[in-house]
Amino acid sequence: MKIGIVCYPTYGGSGVVATELGKALGENGHQVHFITYSQPTRLDFFNPNVFYHEVTFENYPLFKYPPYEMALASKIVDTAIHEDLDILHVHYAIPHASSAFMARNILQERAGKHLPFITTLHGTDITLVGRDKTYEPVVSFSINASNGVTAVSQNLKERTLQHFQVKREIRVIPNFVDFRRFSKRPKEHFKKAICPNNERLIIHTSNFRKVKRVEDVLHVFKLINEKTPAKLLLVGDGPERPRMENLARELGITEDIRFLGKIDEVEEVLWVADLFLMPSEQESFGLAALEAMACEVPVVSTNAGGIPELNVHGVTGCVTEVGDIEGMANHALLVLDEKNLDKFKANALEHAKKFDRSKIVPMYEEFYEEVLRNGKV
Repeated sequence: MKIGIVCYPTYGGSGVVATELGKALGENGHQVHFITYSQPTRLDFFNPNVFYHEVTFENYPLFKYPPYEMALASKIVDTAIHEDLDILHVHYAIPHASSAFMARNILQERAGKHLPFITTLHGTDITLVGRDKTYEPVVSFSINASNGVTAVSQNLKERTLQHFQVKREIRVIPNFVDFRRFSKRPKEHFKKAICPNNERLIIHTSNFRKVKRVEDVLHVFKLINEKTPAKLLLVGDGPERPRMENLARELGITEDIRFLGKIDEVEEVLWVADLFLMPSEQESFGLAALEAMACEVPVVSTNAGGIPELNVHGVTGCVTEVGDIEGMANHALLVLDEKNLDKFKANALEHAKKFDRSKIVPMYEEFYEEVLRNGKV
């Protein structure tokens, strides 16, 4: 198949999933064409079946904000015609699904070409942004106009059906992990440099937005460190980082914390971690937690969104209510206890194997074939 993929190219989960899916499809022999405004972050290797098409648009004085949606639709049309795409897969509803709908209609009228498109819902496009009354009518229409719709968790599917007037079936296809990259490697020299006195090593990765509740990570870590010696690595960057640096100073824990910023090879940090903290207010799935589990790192998380579908309480880690800092710290100490840690690590790895790339990518391939067989909307 010749597959077009539209996504955000940044560090967010939807862009990561879309990029990893495209790379996997390319390795499986499909021809994959990424269509976005810059090269996706994880599109980091050469594959003869994977191509990148940049969406460009001019900044005219007339426009306060550049009309990206129209530029994207035009680029989809151009790519579909010249690369003879069979199907288009858009990740994150806003504005990709509406651009795909526009492009499909243009292609039908201008070239007599039918380009079915699949929309994958990832989270805040439904739970936060999409519910805004400014966008809701377009999001609802675009979902219903899609030739196929998927969601990354059962919880996200249910929330979509609850808040939008969706008439189409939504197929749940969970996120996945590539074990060739995310699997435990011996890097004890690296851990020794961070934890010279055999402290427990805790990690949090995110884009430092308010919804990630990074301040909870710091408060939880302070409580953990009062009971057992530990170090904390914070991976990522975003609008909340300056406030978190100030909070760390106020809590008196700066000597035990390192802000690492954005890291392309986050797995190298996960290889030496003992615990992953995810205190998010909302997560549709929790891809960062899955990547940690694949590296044998148990997770202490909130029960937000689809996280409990991944992080099994008492098995792969522990789950708490959003904002329950004391409860999260107590669960973290339970997991980190010498009597429990090895078992939690083994359970995390075993559960992560259910989301191996080799099991999930074929679900998308089968769905593409199904949509192509069914024809027009």
